[in-house]
Amino acid sequence: MSRIRINHRILSYEMGELVEFSGEPAGINLSDTVFEFLSEESESLQSSTGTSFDDEEQEQENENENINAKNAKDIDDEKNSWETQLQLLQATVFRTSSLESRIRKIVKEAKQAGNACACGTPEQKSCRKCLMEVVCRRLQSCGFNSAICKSKWRSSPDIPSGEHTFLDVIDTSRSKGGEVRVIIELNFRAEFEMARANPEYDKLVEALPEIFVGKIERLLALLKILCTAAKRCMKAKKQHMAPWRKHRYMQAKWLKTCERFAVAQPLWPEYGYTGRVARPSVSLLTVDLKESFADLYRPAAVEAA
Repeated sequence: MSRIRINHRILSYEMGELVEFSGEPAGINLSDTVFEFLSEESESLQSSTGTSFDDEEQEQENENENINAKNAKDIDDEKNSWETQLQLLQATVFRTSSLESRIRKIVKEAKQAGNACACGTPEQKSCRKCLMEVVCRRLQSCGFNSAICKSKWRSSPDIPSGEHTFLDVIDTSRSKGGEVRVIIELNFRAEFEMARANPEYDKLVEALPEIFVGKIERLLALLKILCTAAKRCMKAKKQHMAPWRKHRYMQAKWLKTCERFAVAQPLWPEYGYTGRVARPSVSLLTVDLKESFADLYRPAAVEAA
């Protein structure tokens, strides 16, 4: 930058007296003046804020570390919460009574028997309806008041209508406390499986038994754990909760008013027969008309005689 000559009065304060200079003073270097001004502004800004750029970077790093620590803590809390739910579910599943243990043993034996379906379904595709009838008959033969239950409920603003079929046993042998109802679900684990669930929810479902045999109180406890976990899973994945996964819908499956249907005993239980008597099929090609219609068949020679 060039030096600019100034042709006006310049006042200077020296030794406590005001001195006036006139004439053409030496040129002023504007570049030095500008940089000196910027330096003074930077110093005043630093003194006013009390922090430097290095301090700001350090504060930003500290803030990022705090955010990372908070996120790590949230992840640990989330993991611990899922572990707590798993332990609670396992404790609820393993808690059982002598009555439930006896029923569970009979149900497993009936399911492993492998009786043929009366409806003609191949054995490897086990028909649910016929399997429930087999289990119900086995329980009845062991002296239990067992029946096939069918629950049905209407739609509401929260859940759609539906129906569900399962087994139950009503025990009245206890002298105190009245009757005890035990719910039997042959495909309990499949009722809670979800296609897009997170690993934590899948771990809970894997801890469930395939066959559930338990009182209503234990069923309510499991439904609360699993439905809360399903809602939490869908929220974490930012997906919509299906209405048939809600707590009220799952309760309606087993706890709504239902009809009990007693299953009739088969004609030959010792042979493992579990269905209706099949009508024999006879082809007309194998029928001997001479034996069946002996009176109608007479040779012509006999008639002439």
